[in-house]
Amino acid sequence: MEKLIYALMSDYAKSGHLASLISSAKGISDSSLYVISGGGLNAIVSDVNKSEFVADKSVAIDYANVIETFFTHFSLLPMRFGSIMESPEAVKAMLENNSPEIQQNLGKVAGKFEFGLKIICDSEILKAKLLAKSDFLSKTEKPSDGQTTTSVFRDYVNKKLAEHRLEELMLAHVETLIAALTASLGSLNSINKFRKMLTDNTIVDAIFLIDKEKKSDLIDLIAEIQNDNPGLTFFLTGPWPPYSFVDVTIK
Repeated sequence: MEKLIYALMSDYAKSGHLASLISSAKGISDSSLYVISGGGLNAIVSDVNKSEFVADKSVAIDYANVIETFFTHFSLLPMRFGSIMESPEAVKAMLENNSPEIQQNLGKVAGKFEFGLKIICDSEILKAKLLAKSDFLSKTEKPSDGQTTTSVFRDYVNKKLAEHRLEELMLAHVETLIAALTASLGSLNSINKFRKMLTDNTIVDAIFLIDKEKKSDLIDLIAEIQNDNPGLTFFLTGPWPPYSFVDVTIK
């Protein structure tokens, strides 16, 4: 049967504790878990029939639960859902061929948690506030003295200028938020990734990789920035295994 790979970890994790977890935990469809080693690394795997493998939501949840179980106790790299190889020999060869890159990534995430942050707003309310603070309205073209007929062209130009100005104001506001987050996160020595303006209402989508012992510091920091921005809603999630910080191209 083929091998479904859940996570990779350093070979040092060969311990009685790992053996105990392996014997007590279950993979998808209640399958048994075991370890394949190679290149100074361990892969947590279970047997799977690839032709019968169904990548539905319930299976994905079971897969994630296995990763969570081991992440609680060991530094690891979670594998992408559905990572299947043909045989134990193929898994071992993969570990050996990619050992330096995998070890480097394990060093990066060792002892760390991943957190996610979404900053949500009512875009129409935020745009109105930003526009009110700007001097754009005072600069829009107005009818000259004695002009009684509204210029369709002038109205069109003003509308387009207002739309463009609103985009600029929103982007500048988001950049200011990200700068504040980055400056504050500097004290946590975190690794950060940001996406801007994901939707009209989700203006920041961020992920952080921080030391496990700094979890409370991160929560307090986000709460402080939330208090400074009462018109925004901050959703902090985690801790998660470092799904977003695995940078390995398997050869």
